[in-house]
Parts: sequence; C-alpha cells; structure tokens
Amino acid sequence: MVGFGPEDDHFVAELTYNYGVGDYKLGNDFMGITLASSQAVSNARKLEWPLTEVAEGVFETEAPGGYKFYLQNRSLPQSDPVLKVTLAVSDLQKSLNYWCNLLGMKIYEKDEEKQRALLGYADNQCKLELQGVKGGVDHAAAFGRIAFSCPQKELPDLEDLMKRENQKILTPLVSLDTPGKATVQVVILADPDGHEICFVGDEAFRELSKMDPEGSKLLDDAMAADKSDEWFAKHNKPKASG
Repeated sequence: MVGFGPEDDHFVAELTYNYGVGDYKLGNDFMGITLASSQAVSNARKLEWPLTEVAEGVFETEAPGGYKFYLQNRSLPQSDPVLKVTLAVSDLQKSLNYWCNLLGMKIYEKDEEKQRALLGYADNQCKLELQGVKGGVDHAAAFGRIAFSCPQKELPDLEDLMKRENQKILTPLVSLDTPGKATVQVVILADPDGHEICFVGDEAFRELSKMDPEGSKLLDDAMAADKSDEWFAKHNKPKASG
C-alpha cells in the first residue's frame, strides 16, 4: 500500500505483483489519477521521466505498467496531494444514479457537455471522477477495484439495498481473517459498467491499515530477496521491465 500519509485521511494505492505475468493488457476503464504536487513534477524532471504538458501547469505521465497520472505543478498545504481518480463510464446518468442515489456520494461538479462528474463522500477527501466514453467500457486484463471504508453495521444494509435494486454483488458480505490481526468484514459490488467496488468495515480496517514505520525498508528487503529473476528464468517467461 503506497500513499502520501495514513489511510485514515489519505488515498492509498495497492500495488500487486503477480508471478508469471510479464505484462497486462490495458483497457479504457481506468483513466488516471490526478495529484497536486510540485515535488512530484520536480522528481520526474530530475529522473528524466517523460512528462507531457496537457494544460497549463498540468503534466501527463505514465507508470511502468501504462497507468496514467496527471501531475499539477502546485502543492496543497496539509492536505492529501491525491485529488481524484477518474473512471470511464458508458452512461453518465445511469452511473450517477448508482454512485449517488444508491451509494450515497455527493456531486461536486457536473458537466453535461463534457460528460463528466466529480463525486465524493467528504469535502476533504480524494474525489471520484466519472468520465463518459463512447463505445463502452473495456476492462481488459489490467483492471482493479476501488475501496471505501464505512461503519461495519452499515454493511448488511448496503448488501440488502443492492439485492432489492437488483444490482450486482460480486462477493456477498463475508468476514476475512488476518492471522494475529483484526477480522474485517467486506462486501464487493459492481457498478453498471463492471467497476469493482469494495466496502470494508471501518473499525477493523483502521487497525489493519496502521502505518508501519518500517514499511519502506520491509518492501525494499522483500523485493531484493524475492528471486523473481530466477523464477522467470526457470519458467522461461519474460519479466516486465521499465
């Protein structure tokens, strides 16, 4: 899990490395993450990482897997730099009905002409942007899911609501054990375009998501010791690079 601060008040991304997979086919479902960080722009320039200015002070760049990031060359004091995550939708109004009327998100911005809307649960949190696309949403093989925490007692009601509304439930409410740590309850849904959405009980999740001061070192040590080069060579498979 990587981010700019604790999960209690910051957006974080979960990165998963899968042995045996050299690359992923990207779809058009995930359209990018936007963050405000002059430091990120400076870092990219120092590393000579490709940047394309798409608007004044806004630079598009790509992670090694092809996922897009939009870096605003400014910084926000005492705030999470991650401003929004953008997902493609095939029918903006249908998606707004799902995310707002069923999941309870608030509309912060809406532009019918550009077929986009900015949603969120709180003013000071990362927002979800829905962007209409033509030709449908293609998840291909590189899709993930977006996750939210909420009071555990609300999860059964959320599941019941989705059942009454005949909405897709990918994983019914279930308890997940973590040895030596808290047991969390989750329910995983899918919106009209198949975007996976996980809701997790907040109380147990807060215990699991505490920052580990040794996190960076543990990750570096694990990557150094994973012997993935040997694994790929043994199985005669290409290893992704970049």
